[in-house]
Amino acid sequence: MSYTVAVVGGTGEEGRGLAARLAIAGHPVVIGSRDAARASTAASEVAALVTAAGHTVDITGATNDDAVASADLVLITVPFEAHRDTLTALAPALAGKTVIDAVVPMRFERGPRPVDVEEGSATEQAAAILEGITVCGAFHNVAAASLLDLAHPLDDDVLVTGDDADAKARVRALVDEVAGLRSVDAGPLRFSRFVEGLTILLVGVNIRYKARGGVRISGLPQ
Repeated sequence: MSYTVAVVGGTGEEGRGLAARLAIAGHPVVIGSRDAARASTAASEVAALVTAAGHTVDITGATNDDAVASADLVLITVPFEAHRDTLTALAPALAGKTVIDAVVPMRFERGPRPVDVEEGSATEQAAAILEGITVCGAFHNVAAASLLDLAHPLDDDVLVTGDDADAKARVRALVDEVAGLRSVDAGPLRFSRFVEGLTILLVGVNIRYKARGGVRISGLPQ
């Protein structure tokens, strides 16, 4: 099933990479930004990248509000320092949507370091801000550089958290449509803190090894 996906904060590397891969999977994608011109530029760049790789896609840019209004699923990829303000501003427009939070509470000081979150994780913070709106966590552990390098075949598990079984199934189906990604049910929303912490660990490992390592869980049934 095709969903229109809004990528809020989609002008960053992670957002642009996810936009490219989701568009290749057949979903119309709207890249959102506070600045419509910046969003349109990013969308044109991603569309050109994907077209050059031989794919026909539907990628556009808009303000965050307009992107959310046009979408079935909303993917949040803003930096953590903008997380609370962005979601608070968008809360009215997000009513009735499924929100996928991919934000990691992380700062850099001689390498990646966790940022304490009162709610326990960025995803739980999103759920607290967006009371009554369905929130899942996903896509944290896939390296932005891998997503943007379309010649690089992905080979990653995506850990999906959430408390709404139907929404989690919808998000997992979206993940599985991206070539090289496999969704894994990582449990309830409260387990998001472990997924986000694992991302910080991976970033540090990848910096030390100059690599793009991700997550693969062995032993799961096919």
